[in-house]
Amino acid sequence: MKKRTIFNLLLVVLIGLLIWMLISGIREPIAFQQQRQRREASVIDKLIKIRRAQEAYRGITGEFAKNFDTLKQVLTNDSFALVKVIGDPDDPTNMNAVTYDTSYKLAIDSIASMGLNLDSLPFVPYTNKVIFDITADTLTYQKTKVNVVEVGIRRKVFMGPWGSERFKKYDHAYDPNKPIKFGDLNKPILSGNWEN
Repeated sequence: MKKRTIFNLLLVVLIGLLIWMLISGIREPIAFQQQRQRREASVIDKLIKIRRAQEAYRGITGEFAKNFDTLKQVLTNDSFALVKVIGDPDDPTNMNAVTYDTSYKLAIDSIASMGLNLDSLPFVPYTNKVIFDITADTLTYQKTKVNVVEVGIRRKVFMGPWGSERFKKYDHAYDPNKPIKFGDLNKPILSGNWEN
């Protein structure tokens, strides 16, 4: 009788352990996918904002910012040139009748209307103030010198506890060392790798 009670208790514990393992095996991949979608969406949203800021910076300086301090300084203190063309510059008979009227608009006004916060822009979501990797340079592309930029961050930085290689078993395309980024230092594009 005593052996039977011990056996029944061990059987209940074993069944409980198996149920717990089954529930954990189902819950973990779902939690991983939810966290991945949530975190990647936040990082992509921030990268889109940084891309807009870089385009505004290029509109002022003709190149891309190499760091966030320079980006913030120019977008806070400089202005966009607005050129109004009076006349038709494509009409060869009226070349003397074409005039250009230039006015200036503060960049910070445009930045505010775009909803960009230059103070929080550099920081990667879901991290303790980790800053996005940013690189800007010039490149000779098809015999023309062009400005290029690349801004991004590796997934394992913002995925936190979900940034391990072991989560590849739930999605074979998941690579925690692969960055989410926009731009490319080898060609003049500003598209993000999430847009491919």
